[in-house]
Amino acid sequence: MITCVVTYTIDPDKIDAFEEFARAWMRLVDDHGGRHHGYFLPSEGASDQALALFTFPSLADYEVYRKGFGVDPQFIEADRIRDESGCVLRYERTFMRPLLPTDLDPED
Repeated sequence: MITCVVTYTIDPDKIDAFEEFARAWMRLVDDHGGRHHGYFLPSEGASDQALALFTFPSLADYEVYRKGFGVDPQFIEADRIRDESGCVLRYERTFMRPLLPTDLDPED
């Protein structure tokens, strides 16, 4: 299992557009073999940082999902929200391996 953590720098004045963008991508990840764990939006502290976390069974499965970028009309539409609104100033992806409560030693 691989989890993608996306760290966004967003325009705080365009949070509504970012939420629209986020809702579109949550559906797309879930529709294309992954499991989206949600977007985490500013509340206290920095008002221009947001996170997204989603999981795919493997990096190979993630790569199949990525093949839709720039090709699949739904992917293009989701990116259009971001591009036309300017809600995302920059982002970076990090891949992590989760350690979950289900991974606890039975004796714990």
